Amino acid sequence: MKTAIEERLKSDNKKHRFSDIRELIGNHNAPTPLVKLNSVIPAENFELYLKLEWFNPFGSIKDRTAFYLLKGMADNGMLDGKELVEPTSGNTGIALAALAGLMGKKLTVTVPDEIPQEKQILLRMLGAEVWATPDDLCPIDHPKDGAIALAHSFSESEQTKDKYAMPNQYENHDNVRAHYETTGPEIWEQTEGKIDYFLAGLGTCGTISGTGKYLKEQKQDVEVYAMEPQKGHRIPGLKNMEESKLPGIYAEDVVDDIIRVDDGPAYEMTRRLFREEGLMVGPSTGAIVRAAATLAEQGREGLAVAVSPDGGQKYTSYFADMLGDEGLPQG
Repeated sequence: MKTAIEERLKSDNKKHRFSDIRELIGNHNAPTPLVKLNSVIPAENFELYLKLEWFNPFGSIKDRTAFYLLKGMADNGMLDGKELVEPTSGNTGIALAALAGLMGKKLTVTVPDEIPQEKQILLRMLGAEVWATPDDLCPIDHPKDGAIALAHSFSESEQTKDKYAMPNQYENHDNVRAHYETTGPEIWEQTEGKIDYFLAGLGTCGTISGTGKYLKEQKQDVEVYAMEPQKGHRIPGLKNMEESKLPGIYAEDVVDDIIRVDDGPAYEMTRRLFREEGLMVGPSTGAIVRAAATLAEQGREGLAVAVSPDGGQKYTSYFADMLGDEGLPQG
């Protein structure tokens, strides 16, 4: 006998059963994991936990951002009759493409032309139109913002402005709100309020602004550190603010200090996380953990939480280059 409609299964967090993939995006009922590092940070009195954001359904912390951006636009009627356009280094675009598909919306993304091929393929698989963009499209004072400039040309030019709506993750405070309302409360509850340090990378600055603000409101002496890559870096998803425009949503008063990390130490830490911790993370995680190691080397004590924005599966072409000096592992 077939199940009556009123008796069919419903979402149940305790059973990990969901009626819609969007219910898996990090929230109070379904937080992403917090995992302690046991090898790469040897300091006895400095504990580091990683917030594994690649457990979100579309693979990164940007799932939270994309969900809040689109919800805010829908609530304000900004999506009515419009297609979407957004600049992205990949992760926000992937999440937006998945969510836009669920809404029946078309998405065009502009991306830096050096982003991993794996991300471009995923974007296209999700139905997004992808425009790879050279940096020299942008004014000379912001040489790394070519994709941003192109997206604005879609949403602001007289010929196309009525066709496109842009979430604008760099300026939209719903990006900050996503982390103030979800990431921050999750970390506070998962650490039982014992957190002393929080670390995240500089990109759109939504994560560090929203999470940092929430944590400092709960415990004033929580120290918030931003990890910034060096100029000319090759760490997708992060920005050096000397070669990029500072996002309008950046909450400078929340950040206690900035720790700069070179590509070499970032990728070496990524390799160590794979091999010593069993964590298949993206290179931005390696950079953020390297920044946390700096605090440990300075003799800091206490409990730190660092964001692991995404997993390593989208960067295998980058890792192949990194492994060139030792040869690819044999199967």
